[in-house]
Amino acid sequence: MTRSVYVTGIDRGDGRQVVDLGVMELLTRQVDRVGVFRPLVHDGPDRLFELLRSRYRLGQDPATGYGMGYQEASALQAERGTDELVSALVDRFHLVAREYDVVLVLGTDFADTQLPDELALNARLANEFGASVIPVVGARKQSAESVLAETRNAYRAYAGLGCDVLAMVANRAAREDRDEIADRLTDRMPVPCYVLPDEPALSAPTISQIGHALGAKVLLGDDSGLARDALDFVFGGAMLPNFLAALTPGCLVVTPGDRADLVVGSLAAHSAGTPPIAGVLLTLNEVPSKEILTLAARLAPGTPVLSVAGTSFPTAGQLFSLEGRMTAATPRKAETALGLFERYADTADLARRVSAPVGGRVTPMMFEHKLLEQARSDKRRVVLPEGTEERVLHAAEVLLRRGVCDLTLLGPVDQIRKKAADLGIDLADCQLIDPATSELRDSFAEKYAALRAHKGVTVELAYDVVSDVNYFGTLMVQEGLADGMVSGSVHSTAATIRPAFEIIKTKPDSAIVSSVFFMCLADKVLVYGDCAVNPDPNAEQLADIAVESAATAAQFGVEPRIAMLSYSTGTSGSGADVDKVREATELAREHRPDLKIEGPIQYDAAVDAAVAATKLPGSEVAGQASVLIFPDLNTGNNTYKAVQRSAGAIAVGPVLQGLRKPVNDLSRGALVQDIVTTVAITAIQAQAPTERASQQ
Repeated sequence: MTRSVYVTGIDRGDGRQVVDLGVMELLTRQVDRVGVFRPLVHDGPDRLFELLRSRYRLGQDPATGYGMGYQEASALQAERGTDELVSALVDRFHLVAREYDVVLVLGTDFADTQLPDELALNARLANEFGASVIPVVGARKQSAESVLAETRNAYRAYAGLGCDVLAMVANRAAREDRDEIADRLTDRMPVPCYVLPDEPALSAPTISQIGHALGAKVLLGDDSGLARDALDFVFGGAMLPNFLAALTPGCLVVTPGDRADLVVGSLAAHSAGTPPIAGVLLTLNEVPSKEILTLAARLAPGTPVLSVAGTSFPTAGQLFSLEGRMTAATPRKAETALGLFERYADTADLARRVSAPVGGRVTPMMFEHKLLEQARSDKRRVVLPEGTEERVLHAAEVLLRRGVCDLTLLGPVDQIRKKAADLGIDLADCQLIDPATSELRDSFAEKYAALRAHKGVTVELAYDVVSDVNYFGTLMVQEGLADGMVSGSVHSTAATIRPAFEIIKTKPDSAIVSSVFFMCLADKVLVYGDCAVNPDPNAEQLADIAVESAATAAQFGVEPRIAMLSYSTGTSGSGADVDKVREATELAREHRPDLKIEGPIQYDAAVDAAVAATKLPGSEVAGQASVLIFPDLNTGNNTYKAVQRSAGAIAVGPVLQGLRKPVNDLSRGALVQDIVTTVAITAIQAQAPTERASQQ
């Protein structure tokens, strides 16, 4: 039977989308096929469904995602009764349930409708769907006592109507009351209770939303700027010195369009980072001169400047009536919401309670989710030398919002802060270091000179070398000031990994540094090695690559079954190339007799059970290999690219292995998500016992 989870509430305004998104994230980590069903919908686009569909790449037809409209439901209930309404919704729910392993049900929103007793309707539907329930209680602007009472009453209401209550959520609680509410609910409730604090960034409207609501004209700004949250509104009228003192981080400056001094002053303050603003809204339909707008664009590139016809007073009324929306077009809000849910809800315990069936399939999304969760479980610090690169800054924002790891960005600090401010990125929780001016430069120069003295490197020469961001970042890792490093989005592979070879060097039990790619196919993850580093390894090196690749696979949850690939299988072939693979197989077995290793073996026999049954019957590896070791770089690199293109696989890597501490190289075409994934992998590598031991 398909398992389903029903997220519902007791009243409107509970900010339930945070919980909807958090539960969806949890479900997609466990199973491949997750469906969404909303029993009742309003006319118009369903922004939450589109957010879930876009973010989690759901193939579900939107037409199957809901039962019926509120008006149709109200008419059906009035004409034929509640039983007929529930029966119709149950029929439509099962059309979805039969197609998916688990279904997330989004309860009614308690908006102004003619349906009587929506709480009882939600409870009835949950029972008829066979769904477990997570009720959400709105806690915004309520006292701790009121939140406690409402949460207890909501539990009694749903449990009293026969629902299987998985957990309770009190959402948008005052931050100063959150811990007290959580402690008291834990002591008094029979099910887990998660208390989420109010997060202003979630309720803040974006500049784009404000522009649409006010019919504003966009004078300056790009898509990134328009996606910023307006956390506060500051209205201009005072003289510039007094006005600047009133600015707050993330505020929208609202001023008459003829106050060029306030426009330029606000953007100059933003450019200096004191404080960064969300944008400027000009009233009275007054537009500054072309020269002022040109200056504004140069002061704060990308920062939006909008113009409206109304005066400041009615504009203020409209602004304060706006509530931020979480949609597919506001990914920052989604990341913030997930970070909030994952921090304050015990997702591991909730996952056990959901007990969603876990199939043998592992999809790319499930693998990526697992990486983030594994990195988050034991947070490490990763240094990113390319701190002024836009993609790196966007990735840093995602990593920080999701709480994946701690970060250090390298580069001119003022440039990093300005670039981040221009992009609307908050780096308050990120360490920023300029290698050129850092107090660490002298000690790093001495350490590097000592390491490379045999190459004639003096302290004076080393002083220049360690100002390079990659050398500086590598030394941070070597000295335990960071746990790993990721670079390469704007540097060559050689520039990224040469410092690691010189400074960090290989592990005592590793002969060489090699690499693997995680190949995320439609229903499983395979590990390919070595496809990026060693052109033509000998038998001993190939055996080392196999053993290291098995360890890497195991660390990331892939059970290693190793296939040593060649153009022949078993004893059917001969020649220098086959003999090298045969010798490497024996050496790997001697080094790690506990591993399942087969070789030489052809690719089809390694991954196809039908072929394996003919060529190597009875093998523990053939037909089910998970780690595939290629005999040379030419074969490995071409194969991973062929599989990536022809099978639509997602290639994650290269992931370097064999170094004493983790350093990983990005492609210069890396996307933001590629950087996020590589940083998570690096953080996980740094969790390995060998790494911890080497840092102690």
